[in-house]
This record gives sequence, structure tokens and C-alpha cells, in this order.
Amino acid sequence: MTERLKIVVVGSVAAGTSAAAKARRGSEDAEIVVYERDTDISYSGCGLPYYLGGRVETIDVLTPRDAAWFAKRYGIDVRTGHEVTGVDTAARTVTVRDLASGETFTDDYDELVLATGVSPVVPPLPGVDADGVFTLRNPSDATAIREWIENRGARRAVIVGAGYIGLETAEQLTERGLDVTVVEMEAHSMPRMDADVADRVDDELRSRGVELLTRARVTSIETSDDGAARAVRVEAGAEPGSGPGSGSGDAERTVETDLVVVAVGVRPNLDLARAAGVRVGESGAIAVDPAGRTSADHVWAVGDVAESFDLITGDPAWVPLGSTANKTGRIAGDALTGGDLEHRGILGTSIVRVFDLAVAQTGLTEDRARAAGFDPVVVHNIKPDRPAYLGGQEMLIKAVADRRTGRLLGAQAVGPSGVDKRIDVLATAITFGAKAEDLFHLDLAYAPTYATTKDPVHYTGMALDGAISGRAALVSASELDRRRDGGEQVQVVDVRSAKDRAKSAVDDSVHIPLAELRARADELDPALPTVTYCNKGVTGNAGQNVLRGRGFADVANLSGGNKTYQRHVRGRSAEGR
Repeated sequence: MTERLKIVVVGSVAAGTSAAAKARRGSEDAEIVVYERDTDISYSGCGLPYYLGGRVETIDVLTPRDAAWFAKRYGIDVRTGHEVTGVDTAARTVTVRDLASGETFTDDYDELVLATGVSPVVPPLPGVDADGVFTLRNPSDATAIREWIENRGARRAVIVGAGYIGLETAEQLTERGLDVTVVEMEAHSMPRMDADVADRVDDELRSRGVELLTRARVTSIETSDDGAARAVRVEAGAEPGSGPGSGSGDAERTVETDLVVVAVGVRPNLDLARAAGVRVGESGAIAVDPAGRTSADHVWAVGDVAESFDLITGDPAWVPLGSTANKTGRIAGDALTGGDLEHRGILGTSIVRVFDLAVAQTGLTEDRARAAGFDPVVVHNIKPDRPAYLGGQEMLIKAVADRRTGRLLGAQAVGPSGVDKRIDVLATAITFGAKAEDLFHLDLAYAPTYATTKDPVHYTGMALDGAISGRAALVSASELDRRRDGGEQVQVVDVRSAKDRAKSAVDDSVHIPLAELRARADELDPALPTVTYCNKGVTGNAGQNVLRGRGFADVANLSGGNKTYQRHVRGRSAEGR
């Protein structure tokens, strides 16, 4: 008679429950026990900010499954309020404490799955433990914040950190009617994105009444007589990456508030991993093989606590997202019951809504591509998501490819509509090794209610391919400034109308409208490196072609046109450069 397999899972949010459910599908005979120290399981953590704002009316909507549901559906024993405090890999046992009774007991396992997730990073600030200071990680946190707002009649909030959770919380509290201040130590919100994309998010926040303080850090939280947070001390002039509370800025101010939400990031929960003696990877999360095995026999790790690897570079990567957690849980649950599923890596694909903007990214940014050793070719493609006559709205796609191979490396997209569709197409293309030239040939769905005849993805591929081949070279705003600041004489030609030029223009540019360019090309020096530009890039490319046809050998088009360049100028000014 075959001995019954016993699987113990520690943690029951996305990855743990996925691993347990898939293991049950792989083995009807296995005994599966899940220990969870919290009271809620399998909840939608990404939906928590929307409970704060009232978009989600009851917290129950975000916690649709309980222990009884898993027992009935899968025959899995989920024990909430039970904390696993130790692991003995030699004996294959775990030590468990029942948090309600205080009782401690030992349980055995054949296979152990660590799905212990992450904990919010809470900087050691004076006053950070005061009433009215919260993190937002689980339903209990969300319930506490919403009750605080309602019971105290809160009108002001400070959010520390401008990543996904911070920005979603800022949006929801603003829509709830609170005055919101966001404090971010980096130069922009969304620090994982390139600055020339993130600045559009900054503009959206400020246009909606959010006070966004960048290059700033919180130094302390002041409290009132009842011990509740009443103000935040903020130091301006922070060095990016130095962290809240490190205290080396230029000026300090006080921001009065009724509550504080700390959203500066998360870190893997590694106590059990260390107890089990498993190897922690370069990223700071548990190192695993493609199936989820750790360095310890019969111990697996999945979800946010586990390391992944970058699909492009192959390097270890850690991007804690619910989509990856579900995937890795399913893979390990399959593998530990005899299956052959393996994880194929991540691109860090993500999307977040910030008021009217969808903000998305996949793969490498320009900065990361350069740091990884690629020679990045970059395009800033500004196009409507569908025709203007059916309400099309402007979208920016910044895409990156490798100059040597043509391989598509990454993309970032920002716009009110259609961003999710394009980022998913680009993520799929990158996953399967597409080159920039391949994007034009994709047979994408078209109807004017959904897209333009040449989709923004097609245009992105065309522009990248032209830049790589040299037929339509591109230069970014930052590169143009670097070249000029370095003393290179670059001839910049504005091919827009006089009306557009009167609004703003690239410094020291020559104005020759496109309609006059053929007749007036002799006014330019064909021996000089030349950059043409328009508002967004299309007319600049037409001017580029005219000059190439007239014998100008070195002609580039300004990527993203004057609109992108002026944003770059504002960014330089804000940074004091």
C-alpha cells in the first residue's frame, strides 16, 4: 500500500491557496494542511485601496473564500489563526502555535510549501507607531483605515510612498473627499518607470489636487494629546534612494494630517526560510528552481517570498505581484504531486490606474536596458487609442529595443484608454522574442471603436525598426541635450507651423515649416548632424525624409517631438540642472 503524501502549506493568500488547490488536482489522496496566522485567506490584496474609497462597499467582496469553502471544494484543511514558528527539515516537522489558545504543537510533512509572503516596510521614524498611522497589506488594515476615517471624520491624509499602493490609495482617498499629500523620496512617482514617463503621472496627480512632494522624506510623525497622528515633518531635497528618515535634506516643513498611510515598499518574510536553512537569492527573496524547489530537500517556496528571474536578462528578479504569486503557486502544486510545470520567468508587467490615467509597463526600461549591457534604441510614440471621431485619446508608448539584434526589450505606456490592450500585446511579443520589425506585421483587431487602422503597436514597431536600420534615426530629448551640453554642434529644425512654434520650441532651433522645407533646405548645412521635430513625431519624420532625400547624411527625428522635449525641460528645471 502506498503511503499517503502529506503536504503542509504555510500561508494562504494567492500563492499558498493556488499551490494547495493544484496539489489536490494532482493527487486526490494527499493530505493537505494550510496554516495561516491571519483570519482572512485567499483575499484580493490589490482591491484593498478601493474599499477605502468606497468603490468596494464591503470587505467581504474581497474575501470571498473561507476555510469551510476550501474544505468543501478541495478537501483541504485550512487552519487560520495558526502561526508556524519553526521548521525542522531533518525531522520534516513544523512547530505551530494556535494564536487563540496559545497552544504549541508539532506537525509533520512530506512536502513543505513556504508561501509566507511579504510584510510592509515601516521605517523607524519617531511617531510611526502612533494611532492613525497605518500600512495597507491585508483586509484588517483596510478595515482599520476606513473605520478611522469614518469615526474620526478625517479630512486630510499623508501617504508615504508613490508606488502602486500609494498611488491607488491617493486616488481613492481624494475621490472620497480627503485632502491628500504624497511624499516620495525619488524624483518622480512610480520610481520603477523612466522619468520621462513617470512625469506624466506626476502631472495627473497634481491636476487632481494631490500635493505630490518628490525628492522628499518624512523625518517624524507628530502626535496630538490623545496619541494620534496630527502632522508629518517632511524634509525636502532628499537624495533619491536614501530612504525616509535619513535626514540629509535642505528644508523642512510640517504637513498637518488626520491619518498617515506608509506605503514605501515590502520585504519578504524570511524567518521560516532561515529556520529551514534555505538559500536566499541575490534579490533578497528565497532562491528557487523553475518548479519552486528551494535548496532544502522537500521544501518549496512560492509567491512574494520567492525569487523569480528576468525573462530577458536571465538574472534573478523579485517583483511581488499577485499574478506571479498565483502562477508560481500553481506550478509548485503541480510539481510536488508529480507534474512537470516550470516557471518561465517574468517581465514585471504591471498596470495601475491613477485617476484618468492607466499606467503600465513590461520588460526593461531604458535605464535598466542600458545597465544590463544593451545598446537601447528608444521611441516615444504618441498616438490616439482610436480615431478622434470616436473619442480617441492620446496615449504615450515608450518602447525600447536592442540596437544590435533588434530584439524588443520593454515598453511603458500611459493614457486614459487602451493602455491595457497595448501593454499586453507588447508583453506577449517580448515573451516570444519578437524583434521591433515584427510588431508592424502583427494581425491585430481593428474597428474604429477600438483602434486605428495602424495600431499604436504597429507605429511603435515601425519607428523602432526605422531607428535600428538607420532609415529613420531617432534621438531622445535627453540624448539631444547631452550632445549639445557636450559641445557638439547639432542643427535642430522645427518643421511645425508658426502657430505651434509660438507656444513653445526647442532652444536654438531653426524654424522651417514642412511645406517650405524642400524649397528652403539650402538654408541648412548638410554636413552638420541634424535633428528635425514636430509636436509628437510624425511630421518630424516627414521632415527627416525630405532632408535625407536632399542629401543630408545624418538626420534624426526627435523622439516624441516637442511635447516630450518640453516635459524633459521641465524635469531638468525641477531637478535644478
